[in-house]
Amino acid sequence: MKGSALAVIGGQWGDEGKGKVVDLISPSFDLVARYQGGHNAGHTVKFGDKHFALRLVPSGICRGGVMNVIGNGLVIDPRALLSEIDSLRAAGIAVGDNLLVSDRAHVILPTHALLDGAREKALGGANIGTTSRGIGPAYESKANRSGLRIADLIDPDRFRAIARPVVSHHDAVLKHFYGVEGAPVEETLETYIECGRKLARFVTDTSVFLHGELAKGRKLLCEGAQGIMLDVDHGTYPFVTSSSCAPGGACTGLGLPPSALGAVVAVMKAYTTRVGSGPFPTELKDETGERIRKRGNEFGTVTGRPRRVGWFDAVVARAALRVSGLDAIALTKLDVLDDHDEIRIATGYAIDGRPVSAVPARADLYERAQPVYRSFPGWKTSITGIETWEALPARAREYVSALEEIVGAKVGLLSTGARREETIVRPGTALDGWLKATVGQPA
Repeated sequence: MKGSALAVIGGQWGDEGKGKVVDLISPSFDLVARYQGGHNAGHTVKFGDKHFALRLVPSGICRGGVMNVIGNGLVIDPRALLSEIDSLRAAGIAVGDNLLVSDRAHVILPTHALLDGAREKALGGANIGTTSRGIGPAYESKANRSGLRIADLIDPDRFRAIARPVVSHHDAVLKHFYGVEGAPVEETLETYIECGRKLARFVTDTSVFLHGELAKGRKLLCEGAQGIMLDVDHGTYPFVTSSSCAPGGACTGLGLPPSALGAVVAVMKAYTTRVGSGPFPTELKDETGERIRKRGNEFGTVTGRPRRVGWFDAVVARAALRVSGLDAIALTKLDVLDDHDEIRIATGYAIDGRPVSAVPARADLYERAQPVYRSFPGWKTSITGIETWEALPARAREYVSALEEIVGAKVGLLSTGARREETIVRPGTALDGWLKATVGQPA
């Protein structure tokens, strides 16, 4: 089993382009498995004139012959999952025996989402900036051992028995503390039981399944959601998600030993974005930031919210390297920077006049961080669709090479456009062996 899985993680605050990278390299794998998060994560896949926004289903679903697994580390709104499956089928993507769902994944109830939204509203200006889809409250239920799992959902009698008191309790909390009307208990139960009937065909013990496949020599791609800076332990707490986005989350979220992970790839944009509240030292609140936002179409895949935009932050990237042990970086959206006279990389911070080389644990200190920049001349020409390193303008190559040096990790893949074919695979890098077999393959 050793070394037979590769983890693809987000190396910033999410939205880095993991969907494109996973879609691109998935033909080199037999299985693609999501290991954490919920339907707050949006992974975008584009090829030809097709465009898919995936939320729960792994990004390998757009490739024939690839098995897709939703692991035990996710929290699942069954209505959202069924809606996504229907949308994929309507678009001509086969979803059937190529998808499995863990029986140990936890269920998001309608009351989880109501609690999420009510808490965010009550926090006012101090809110976290969640998507209010119930992700955090569902993970809370899991941690305090009152959660419901997919194994419970597909057994109607059991689900009625154990879900009724949970929904009733949530309703009481919503009414008493927030003045919000809850969900109708019996109607909710029946709706979810019907969802369970439809999902039952996909449900299995995915840890046992994955171990069996790896024992046969199959190759597994572990797909993370969000990013390292949103990790519940290593991110900008409390402005984080509720799960482990780091490669360790792939082990706990799929039921695999650490020895199964052979390599880790972090997807990073050539600049930086984040959604919601929280510290963001390189944020650009000027015309330059707006240009990058519009050119990069920086609006949430799931929420549609405009993303906050800033220069590439090497302090954040080095944190991803330290926590994840990166074998390579997949650098996306380099083409978005085509029209800039000057491009910057934050090499460190100053907090209250004191130099800082790592992300502080305290959010209030991080809010005061001032970036220390290194500047580079822009290349001022379109690189969209370029497919070789040598064909890039010299200044674009210089920027990427400097980024590698500052971060301390090699860039193995460069994205020069949104479509899967608009990609550079760098020969001789850790990703080269995986990617050579994928470029130019049909869906």
